[in-house]
Order: sequence, then C-alpha cells, then structure tokens
Amino acid sequence: MYRLYEIFQSHPIITTDTRDCPDGSIFFALKGDNFNGNHFAHEAIQKGCAYAVVDEPECCVEGDERYILVSNVLQTMQQLAAFHRRQLVTPILQITGTNGKTTTKELCTAVLAQKYNVLSTQGNLNNHIGVPKTLLRLTPQHDVAVIETGANHPGEIDALSEIVDADCGLITNVGKAHLEGFGSFEGVVRTKGELYDHLRRSAQERNGTHRPQPFIFIDKDNPHLSRIAQGLPTYTYGHLGSNAMVEGQVTSCDPFVSVCWKSQQTGNQTYTIATQLIGTYNLPNILAAVSVGLRFNVSPEQICHALQNYRPTNSRSELRRTHSNTLIVDAYNANPTSMAAALDNFGNIPHDHKILILGAMRELGADSQAEHQKISQLAVTLHPEALWLVGEEFRTAATADGCQWFSDVEAVKNYIKENPPKGKLILIKGSNSTKLYQLPELL
Repeated sequence: MYRLYEIFQSHPIITTDTRDCPDGSIFFALKGDNFNGNHFAHEAIQKGCAYAVVDEPECCVEGDERYILVSNVLQTMQQLAAFHRRQLVTPILQITGTNGKTTTKELCTAVLAQKYNVLSTQGNLNNHIGVPKTLLRLTPQHDVAVIETGANHPGEIDALSEIVDADCGLITNVGKAHLEGFGSFEGVVRTKGELYDHLRRSAQERNGTHRPQPFIFIDKDNPHLSRIAQGLPTYTYGHLGSNAMVEGQVTSCDPFVSVCWKSQQTGNQTYTIATQLIGTYNLPNILAAVSVGLRFNVSPEQICHALQNYRPTNSRSELRRTHSNTLIVDAYNANPTSMAAALDNFGNIPHDHKILILGAMRELGADSQAEHQKISQLAVTLHPEALWLVGEEFRTAATADGCQWFSDVEAVKNYIKENPPKGKLILIKGSNSTKLYQLPELL
C-alpha cells in the first residue's frame, strides 16, 4: 500500500473507465457482472494512464512496471482511499438515510461553499465504488468534505464508514426502502444506524489523540433516530416548538417551499428563505443544512443566500414548465415513504387539473404488492383527473375508477403521443429503473 500511495501522490488522478484516461492517471481495472476491467488495462496505458492496477496476472506485461498486480482491485482502491483520507486532517461530514440524502448533501455543500473549498460527492456516487473515488479526489486544498453513502444491504454503511472515517454524521431519516435487502423496517434502521455505531467506535479510538471527537446532526422530530443516537454529541434541528438547536417551519408551498428558521446560536432571530425546492418534506433537509452551516461558522445571511439560490437539476423534486403543462419531476427514486410524502405535498398544491404518473417502487420483496396497493389507494384520495400507474408491480393495484395501468414507460410514451395532456399539473414519481425521467420531453 505504501508503494501504491507513493505512486498516487505523484499521479493523483484515478480512473475506472477507458473512455476517460487523463494523461498520467492511474487506471483501476474493476470487475462487474458484465465487464472485466483487466481486459482493458493495456488500452488504458495506451490512452495515457501512467499505471494500471490489475488483479489478473495474464493481463500484466512482463517487465513493465506500469502494471501493478494486486489480489483484488476494488479492495485495493478502497484501502488506498481510506489510507489517503487518514493522511489528511480535513473534516468530513458523512450523510446517509432512506430519503433526502442527495438533496441534503447538495444543500449542505451549497451552504459550506459560501465560506470553504468543499469536496462533495458528485451526483449519486455513494456506493462501494463511488465513495472511494470521491475520497481519492480529496486534497490538502479542501477545507471540508461532504460524503454521501448509500446502502441496500446490512453492513454496507458500516463498510463505507470505515473508509470515510467521518468527523460528523447525519442520517436524514429511515423509511421503507430496499426491504428486499434489509429484510424489514428494523433492518433499515439498524443499517443506517451503522453510521452512529462507527462514530461511537471512532470516539473511543480518538481518545488521547489530536483528532476531534465525532458528533452528529440529528432531526429531533424523528424518534427512530433518537433511540439509536445515545452516547454521541448532537446538534439538533426540528419543527418550530421542538426545542431543537435549530427550529423551523414551512410558511408556504405554492409550489416552491418557503421556510422560516431560528437558532439558539443566533439569539433566536428569525430568518426567512424562499427556496426553489418542491415539497414540504424538504423542511428537514433544509434545517439540516442550516444546522451544518451554523456548526461550521457560516453566517445566517450566507446560509440563506445559499439555500435560496440552490436549484435542483437531478430529477429530484424539480419544477419544469413546458409549453403545455407544469411538471413536478421526482423520477430518480421511489419507496413507500417518499411516495407518500410526494403525494401528500402534491395534494396541497392548488391546481384545478392534476395528473399523477406513478412508477413502480423496486426492491420491496414480499411487501411489494401491499405497498403498491396502499400507494394507489392514497393517490385516489387526491381525486386527480387521471392516475397512471406504471410497472408490473402496480398491475393489481390499478383497479380504481379513472386509473390506468401501463406495463412500462414505452406504453406511457405511446399513450401521450396519442393523447397529449394540456394545461395540467403533473407529478412524475417513480424508481429510476422505471425510466419515467423520459416523459417530461413529451409533456
């Protein structure tokens, strides 16, 4: 590892894709279900990589020191990232949760960037590959890092936390998602709570060292998080009246969310933010970013400026106005918790002509049919002009009057071409795999 780290210090750019081989970079030959990066190591070298890390001897060129043979490329990349992170004193905030973690990461990054040079997870690179790749972009010039971590099986957050070695943590919430992998809602809670477990272990390891004690930001309104957070210093946020360190409430949502907030740290002066976010369910995400900003000494005025100017562009609660309709596009992810929140918010937006386009929720295991039935029943109570349910999981749930079922997004696209809606407020919500993000250009 020391030899590889010496090489990395001289060649601090890594790549895992031969379509992107910057001169002097290091190529890590990762494997997947349908690809083997070892077979492309020679191509990476030819395209400008200084070194290629491989784990199949036959893919090395004898006598060529540019090929670095290891036992497992992925594990080596993870170990390199963990080692690199520990060479730097940069404070790191690690974020996880069932819903809202990417939005919260983006909001925290926007707030911190008002004062600091911030390294942040790009897009949704929050897994066993994306996290080490992000950490390997960390440099001494960064003042702080915001790292998003995701999981769909027990143990994944623990493994990622070992790599990140965060100084502070934030779990946005816990909800019904990836039940197929977690087994139950309690499995979700335990897995997300692995971040807290790691921070508690880290606190013991840091005793007597120069490293600061870890702490957490926590939604005081969430009882599931409160019961697993014992023993950790906390910075709390919550609804107005919760007696949290940062309190706030939604003042309007038509359709963008405006909030007011106050903090004990600022003498309980009230501040107002008119965001460009859709959904009252974003209040905890906004208050989390406020709490993070204050803890890192970003001024209230800078915090408000950052949150007012943040605009989502990743199919997460985006408002799009086309020549025919107004769209709320939330087509990146869906589970029973986020779906119910989106429907509740949609029901509170005033409009005379509403359409719901809901895509299937994936990875719910044995609970899938019941959860899809619940969501379809909830959607019907909003009395939309049309309710379109997309995906096999919704087939048996599409029984109510005015409800249409489509096998996949292609069927929806064909229907829209023959029956284009006009003058409607349309919510598009579904798991990314349902590909509902293809619909806005037709609406």
